[in-house]
Amino acid sequence: MKAWNSIESSWMNSLTRGQQPSHANLREHLVMVHRDHAGFAENCALRCLDGSGLNSYQQLASVVDPDKHMHLLDLACGSGVLLEICRQRCGGSAKITGVDMSKEELALARQRNPDPSVTLHHGIAQDLSFIDDCEFDVVLCHWALTLMDQVRLVLKEVKRLLRPRGIFAAIVDGDPATAPDYWEVHNLIYNFVRREHPKYGETDLGDPRVRDGHTLEQLAIDSFPGASVTIEPLVFDLYTSPDVLAREAAGFFYASFVLSASAHLKMLQELEALFTRQGKGDESRFALPVNKLVIRQ
Repeated sequence: MKAWNSIESSWMNSLTRGQQPSHANLREHLVMVHRDHAGFAENCALRCLDGSGLNSYQQLASVVDPDKHMHLLDLACGSGVLLEICRQRCGGSAKITGVDMSKEELALARQRNPDPSVTLHHGIAQDLSFIDDCEFDVVLCHWALTLMDQVRLVLKEVKRLLRPRGIFAAIVDGDPATAPDYWEVHNLIYNFVRREHPKYGETDLGDPRVRDGHTLEQLAIDSFPGASVTIEPLVFDLYTSPDVLAREAAGFFYASFVLSASAHLKMLQELEALFTRQGKGDESRFALPVNKLVIRQ
């Protein structure tokens, strides 16, 4: 098993000193998490399914029409899961592009998508100046818009890249009240983190407006005047044994990556005990609340 590596970043140092982290601090922190734990985001997301049996990648890719959409962008493509799903959905006929700020994630994305129809770029969503205007029919973003700062600038860039009648779709955090027992898992993890880092959580990763359906809708309306904006609340569930569920759930929270090795191990033990109490027999459930944002120009 790989040795646990706690993240110590300038973003964390700023929080400890009671200072507001900069945009550069946030991006460095995220890059460090994905450098040391590349591919972690897919582990839980791939296995969590909605009521129709789709995972969140498949739900997002469902907006793509293989007969109409020939140029696709996966913004913050991570390890390339969504790129692969889109490539399979379009049967190799589409030109697909991925952008991510983690070189380690891009390396995994290339391993998963060796096909030359998939182009990968190292970059940030706030500055996509290396891509021409009106380049894409669809821009997708899987669970990354939640973490982005300067979100209005991100949406401005997305709008610039979309062709007329283009679509922007994103999976973001949803309302925790819609997912049974989510808060109990969240609070257990954050309680451990705050014992070692008392100021953690006082400053959000990314823009908190993206995590609220009402403010997210207003951001979308303001950024895409005249477009159709829909936000669909969804819940994705993972059913498995409590020990596996503890690892998968913990790995979905960025907060867990700042814990010391001993605290991380203790947190996993308490999560397993929590899921054991909540479960039935050898199986328990972790529910993820999601909003699916779709903007149609």
